[in-house]
Amino acid sequence: MDMTTVGDSGLLDTLQHEVAVFARRAEQTRLGGVGQVRNSMDRAAYLLLNRLDKEGPMGVKALAASMGIDSSTVTRQVAPLVDTGLVKRTSHPEDGRAVVLQLSPRGLSRLEEVRSSRRQLMAELTQDWEPEERDTFCALLTRFNSALSARMAVPPGTDTAPAS
Repeated sequence: MDMTTVGDSGLLDTLQHEVAVFARRAEQTRLGGVGQVRNSMDRAAYLLLNRLDKEGPMGVKALAASMGIDSSTVTRQVAPLVDTGLVKRTSHPEDGRAVVLQLSPRGLSRLEEVRSSRRQLMAELTQDWEPEERDTFCALLTRFNSALSARMAVPPGTDTAPAS
């Protein structure tokens, strides 16, 4: 069954429009937080630092795979983080020829500063929401992002429509 014909197509139009507006607003503000930290870390840097913090040191290929991007993109995005001391390049403990990327103490401190600022922004934006509304929004946004990730993992030209 084609989901675009199920129910109110006006709802789907509203959804796609609101997602587009959200993407624009998120990019305009970079959801950078509040105060002096606002707009102080771009999305790519934040996501890379956050991944290294959550998953620990790893090579470029592993980092790229875990983020769903190619190695050349990671290499390009990591270079300024290494230059500014937020990420360290070290030798792999088992294979000294391989390079491992690791969040530096300075990088962790900077990441925590940005996270705190962004947390404050999220609190301000949802201050008049009920706790259940925050939970529901977070769960649905996570589900939506997971669906987008799964969609991006499907090779182009593959039929993703469910069988009738």
